[in-house]
Amino acid sequence: MRTVIFDLDGTLADTSRDLLAAANHCFRAMGLGDMLTHASDAKVALRGGKRMLTEGLTRAGQYRDATVEEYYPVLLEAYRGAIATHTVIYPGAMEAIEALKAAGYGVGICTNKPEALAEQLMQQLGVRDVFASLVGADTLPVRKPDPAPLFEAARRAGGAPDMCVLIGDSDTDRRTSANAGVPSVLVTFGPAGEDMAALKPEALLHDYADLPDVVAALIGRNPLA
Repeated sequence: MRTVIFDLDGTLADTSRDLLAAANHCFRAMGLGDMLTHASDAKVALRGGKRMLTEGLTRAGQYRDATVEEYYPVLLEAYRGAIATHTVIYPGAMEAIEALKAAGYGVGICTNKPEALAEQLMQQLGVRDVFASLVGADTLPVRKPDPAPLFEAARRAGGAPDMCVLIGDSDTDRRTSANAGVPSVLVTFGPAGEDMAALKPEALLHDYADLPDVVAALIGRNPLA
């Protein structure tokens, strides 16, 4: 079976506001106040918790590795407690995924978010059962851009690892697909959308309504053949 594997943050859903809120919770606990804003730092949010802490502490002139390590668990706990307050699935995503499934493709998720948090988020958004697999940052000993998590997501979705396509929104996703020897589709509607063309993926996606045709062009229209 051919499979379509999705990144989560910035690809399936805009999680940036809830991620930034968790980081700012940490900065307030340090006595710094809110250091990150959605207008300026949505892209930073999608780089992960440690990247957000590093950015805020650097701006405050208080960056230390030890401080990042100390507050990273605090950030995760804050995020866990308000993981879906402002998060929204991108328009048309679920309709496109249902169309792919109806056409016979397997669908799964491969994310660098910790698996438990990814599972929690998808459950709270009410869409976990749509996906046949979910592989997170800590599911395997390695994470993206190593291709192993992508291959594992494809396998768990019932597909052949060399017959998948990765839908993502970052240089990490582009490198993952290149390392795996499979095509990538990068979305342009996420916080880093304007940067995607420079990464030269096999395709760019401007609207989820176009995804079934894009996938068919890359890995074939007869997934059960």
